[in-house]
Amino acid sequence: MRLVVVGADGRMGRMLVRAVAQAEGCTLSAAIEREGSPALGQDAGTLAGLSPLDVPVTDDPLAAFAAADGVLDFTAPAATVAFAELAAQARIVHVVGTTGLSEDDFAKLRAASYHARIVQSGNMSLGINLMTELVRRVAKSLGDEFDIEICEMHHRMKVDAPSGTALMLGEAAAAGRGVDLKAVRVSTRDGHTGARKPGDIGFATLRGGSVVGDHSVIFAGTGESLTISHHAGDRGLFATGAVKAALWAHPKPPGFYTMADVLGL
Repeated sequence: MRLVVVGADGRMGRMLVRAVAQAEGCTLSAAIEREGSPALGQDAGTLAGLSPLDVPVTDDPLAAFAAADGVLDFTAPAATVAFAELAAQARIVHVVGTTGLSEDDFAKLRAASYHARIVQSGNMSLGINLMTELVRRVAKSLGDEFDIEICEMHHRMKVDAPSGTALMLGEAAAAGRGVDLKAVRVSTRDGHTGARKPGDIGFATLRGGSVVGDHSVIFAGTGESLTISHHAGDRGLFATGAVKAALWAHPKPPGFYTMADVLGL
């Protein structure tokens, strides 16, 4: 499978290049960076700390997508939407690990999925996706007498909050209870807030250091609580999951998929 990595000079982009180079069943066909990037013209393998792969970094995604079977994308919302349109034109796989997507962005991704195979997830790790299913089941089993709080911590450079993974966990908890997350989500508390409303799903966001990603979902009842947690110690697991998603989606028909589909959950 011929794969393109966009944002190839970024932290995740370099890991994606390494994951493609080390995986069976795929090869790196192109590496894309923004116009004016100092990485343009450099070998993608060298940038990723590997031996040269004879794949120079370019700023021409249109040509790259036309000659590829799929694209791995952990960039930014506006770029991801543009890449989805190109993936739809080329009728290829588009694996989206970008976070901070809006409802309008998701609508555009779903439109692109009429022609492309879009695999989107707020987190590509096996553990997080299993955790998401557990959260849904626990939320369904426990009543409103158990308060749900989601706590996440990431490195100081992360630009969106709450994290895409935290929101994914929140959506799972809301789905388990049969409610709309937007109606019960509480993302900030400051000052004299009053008592906690029954049924709310709260989010706490921490930032600092080089933390890759820590997530916990707390079900707090009277006299007991249950916490489901996940710790990510290496970003490489997200890149490995993205490659797995691309290989899974390659023979599938056009559509909008998630990691739950990839993992059979």
